[in-house]
Amino acid sequence: MSAAHRDASRLLAEKDPVVASMFERYGPMRVGRGVPVARRFEMLAQTIAYQQLAGRAAATIWSRVEALIEGPFEPHAVLSLDPALLRSAGLSGAKTAAVLDLAEHVADGRLQLDRLGRLHDEQVIEQLVAVRGIGPWTAQMFLMNELGRLDVWPTGDLGVRVGFARAFGLGAVPTPTELLSHGERFRPHRSIVAWYCWRVTDDPDLTSS
Repeated sequence: MSAAHRDASRLLAEKDPVVASMFERYGPMRVGRGVPVARRFEMLAQTIAYQQLAGRAAATIWSRVEALIEGPFEPHAVLSLDPALLRSAGLSGAKTAAVLDLAEHVADGRLQLDRLGRLHDEQVIEQLVAVRGIGPWTAQMFLMNELGRLDVWPTGDLGVRVGFARAFGLGAVPTPTELLSHGERFRPHRSIVAWYCWRVTDDPDLTSS
């Protein structure tokens, strides 16, 4: 947990009674340290591989993909592979193309993963979604989890929408457009609220009540 996330959580709790109750129940927002910069390419490739798959199946496929690379999992090593090998490891045609597109973007400098931390949120999203297979949600999760950004508001995430409805007593789950409007009052710390919404969605004591 960073001091910035802790302080932002406390600040929101002082301003909003619903956030205060979530702060009391779950504590301040906690995020991991993220992966080292040198492993960001590998992390994004793994994210592509895991899309729309159950955890165990995705992990099995990814272990096979990793086994194809001798040494560090780097763009040039991936690009040196015959795409048929990636397919044989279990990646679909679309995911194979996406992983290769990611490798090309990093290898030719269009996507400089070591410099993303210097960019504004919108610029980071713009660069990431230019890669095949990386959409806005993945880019937003990168902002929150890898770069520790405090004002990310993933309105397309169903878990955030469901959690917001439960936490704030809405009669129905808000649409992405409605959630965007609801989040305005929490700027510039909307990541904190999103994190709390996920906690509410996954809270067995609340979902069973």
